[in-house]
Amino acid sequence: MVARPDFSQHANHASTAPAFFSVWDLHAYYGESYIVQGISFTVHEGEILALLGRNGAGKTSTLRALARTGSPQLTHGEIWLDHQPLHRMASHEASAAGLGLVPEDRRIIPGLTVEENLKLAQIAPPIGWSLERLYELFPRLGERRKQEGVTLSGGEQQMLAIARALARDIKVLLLDEPYEGLAPVIVDEIEKTLALIKSQGITTIIVEQNAIRALKLADRAVILDTGQIVFDGSAEEVLKDDALRAEYLAI
Repeated sequence: MVARPDFSQHANHASTAPAFFSVWDLHAYYGESYIVQGISFTVHEGEILALLGRNGAGKTSTLRALARTGSPQLTHGEIWLDHQPLHRMASHEASAAGLGLVPEDRRIIPGLTVEENLKLAQIAPPIGWSLERLYELFPRLGERRKQEGVTLSGGEQQMLAIARALARDIKVLLLDEPYEGLAPVIVDEIEKTLALIKSQGITTIIVEQNAIRALKLADRAVILDTGQIVFDGSAEEVLKDDALRAEYLAI
């Protein structure tokens, strides 16, 4: 288990500052089901972390606990983002603090155009990227700005979901299965976008069943098994360790 970070030091003291995003001894339940079982890890600013594991390992539940969605219920532990205690916040407060969740189902709002979906995310501060900047990153969305969001292709909906998160002033982007159901050529496009987002200094945590692609994109990896961390290290280590992948990722 990762030792509890020292959050008492001021961020200007580089030698003692905690990681940009820190999770310590997180426990969460769905009713009586103990899903997230005391996990701890850190992510540095601008890193891409792949959160991996077999089906049922607790990956999506961990993302939801980090985003403070209320389900699963967080019963113990601490979540710190740039010295802000997210574990004491409701989901809307965590969002305002800089956490952006793109869920697996994307949650594009029916009846609204692409542009209306983006503008809705900017109704209240903190406002992030401008529409012009978003359309520069996602030219297809610019071309379809007047089209109803739910009528877009799967890849375009994923782009819209990511763009909607960036429309807020986020520091950490949480992605749940962003490649699911997408053709390889579209996955290539999403990966290029995530690399550009990283170049802007945004930290990303990605949950993805296509572990090899996620590992090739990521700097580091955390592997879960039945709600506990069994590996925390570089993505390259996982790519080189056939036995580790076979045991915990079935690849």
